[in-house]
Amino acid sequence: MRVAVLFGGTNSERDVSIATAGQVFRALRDRGHDVSAFDTTAGKLKPSDEDRLMEATVPVEPPDLSIIPGEDVTMQLLSEPGGLRSVDVVFLALHGGTGENGTIQGLLDLAGVPYTGSGVLASAVAMDKDVSKRLFRLAGVPTPDWYMVGPEAEFDDQLGCPVVVKPNKQGSTVGLTVVKDPALFADAVRVARLHDEEVMVEKFVPGREFVIGVLGGEALAVGEIIPQGSEIFDYRNKYQVDGAVEIFPAQISDAQADEMRSLAVQAHNALKLGNYSRVDFRVDSEGRMWCLEANTLPGMTATSLLPQSAAVVGIDFAELCEKICENALTKR
Repeated sequence: MRVAVLFGGTNSERDVSIATAGQVFRALRDRGHDVSAFDTTAGKLKPSDEDRLMEATVPVEPPDLSIIPGEDVTMQLLSEPGGLRSVDVVFLALHGGTGENGTIQGLLDLAGVPYTGSGVLASAVAMDKDVSKRLFRLAGVPTPDWYMVGPEAEFDDQLGCPVVVKPNKQGSTVGLTVVKDPALFADAVRVARLHDEEVMVEKFVPGREFVIGVLGGEALAVGEIIPQGSEIFDYRNKYQVDGAVEIFPAQISDAQADEMRSLAVQAHNALKLGNYSRVDFRVDSEGRMWCLEANTLPGMTATSLLPQSAAVVGIDFAELCEKICENALTKR
């Protein structure tokens, strides 16, 4: 296949996107495919830049948005010779922002270019946590209670305390705060609004954290995430060595795993997601399962959670990348 790995973006998950792109690029090239890399802000990479891309890692902190190139050139990449229209499929190695909310998916649809991941509607719905949770409820998937912050940003005790305050349309826990003291609520809202005008308040569920990959409509293995030095699986825990203990398969009963896998597929289908996703859960002290969100373009380094979930069922990282590309071609 001729594959274009599209990465970058101008949002807080840019560094994560770069790391995903480097490993996907290497894996597909090692499988014998004709692979090129395109940065949404800088265009097609030269061979010397490709070498650096394959060595990319995620820094401890999200990037400073003020120094990220602000102009997206994806439309230009669709029109120029040797651009995105010259390949068989675009592998979306984007996370958050216009790369995951349906905007770039719409551009690629209009251009008639096959791409990986979910379509326009599903991408937009999954990015909006408020809408996602409404659809989870309708589909019978338990999700923690929540409300959206009003213009006054005043604390409402309807969910008790602690609560999770987070941007409504943002990933990688950027801008997220666990608020244990109502006096700190306004500050948490202010932080969240740096990333999104809409802010969600969600009931905090103490307990264990689990993830499940979904591929081709089937749930993969359940994994447990144990953050180190934090109550939540935050940005540092996700992307730094020793930030979390990740156990695949999770050490739970077969009945629990089957129930969670079933709920993951229900959540995936409720949002009309594409060939693959990652669904995140919390399990409380009484064993009740609560779906937090579904990710349409989860991290795709060899040690990311979806690839680990696939590895348990015998699908290695390079094969997973290849399967995702093949599905993008056959679905059209």
